[in-house]
Amino acid sequence: MTGVAVERIVDIATEGRHLSASRGFLVVSADRQEVGRIPLDDVAAVIVHAHGVTWTTSLLVALAERGAVMVLCGSNHAPVALCLPLDGHHAQNARLRAQWQAGRPLVKQLWRRVVVAKIRWQAAVLAAFGRPADGFDLLARQVASGDTGNVEAQAARRYWPLLMGPDFRRDRQAPDANALLNYGYTVMRSLCARAVVAAGLHPSIGIHHANRTNAFALADDLVEPFRPLVDALTLRLLDRGVTEVTPVAKHAYAGLIAVDLPGPAGTTTATLAAMRAAQSLATAFTLGQADSLELPLPPTAAVLADLDGLLP
Repeated sequence: MTGVAVERIVDIATEGRHLSASRGFLVVSADRQEVGRIPLDDVAAVIVHAHGVTWTTSLLVALAERGAVMVLCGSNHAPVALCLPLDGHHAQNARLRAQWQAGRPLVKQLWRRVVVAKIRWQAAVLAAFGRPADGFDLLARQVASGDTGNVEAQAARRYWPLLMGPDFRRDRQAPDANALLNYGYTVMRSLCARAVVAAGLHPSIGIHHANRTNAFALADDLVEPFRPLVDALTLRLLDRGVTEVTPVAKHAYAGLIAVDLPGPAGTTTATLAAMRAAQSLATAFTLGQADSLELPLPPTAAVLADLDGLLP
């Protein structure tokens, strides 16, 4: 694990809070009295869960100028809206053009790499918890361009019962473990959305996710290999008796952005891994080469065991 994360996830879960910017700080107030502040330069994302929260335009501008994002969540802790900066990388225009004009063969090969990485991550998480991971390597090798055989879904049908038990069903609207997963995925999704914008790419132009109502399609593509990291922490929380999205759980999930992960160029934090993935994706679009995409390698059991350091 790293020491102290430079960037932070700020979660607003208390009703009636007011958010503003003042002299380089994000200021949280209640009944016109300040209750907390954090340097704006330290903020990676602001996640708003509570109702009745207000904020100033100057705060949104200050966050955007620093490349930070604001995420608005529904009652199930899943994101429903995201405020992203318009200005990204200095080569944004060229990268957006390359992203928009990317041919189907390239896009399908990119998605194949994402699915293979996700399945290998799932296998690593299962093995770390002593669950049988037999067959996942074979599934990863069976992923075709564009995952036309829907191997991702086949892996998911094996993965969830092995990890969470035979009665578990992944349901975004369900409570307990599903709500925990929703929250954890929101943290990682906001991280990937920020990385995508910083790389000069548009978050709504995905390589696989293409729902017309999804403004974060590319972030949803890029987050896939990171999801098993959330799954692993969720299982550790459940083992500790944490079954709801409590402050303890939120603090643990926020710490995921600083977890050390193996990568093609050596060990790096999850934040830098997401940035590297987005930057390499921009390169892949520009060069037309899918193998330019760099995704984090499957973690070792020791790396996943270090998640205990995020728990109280």
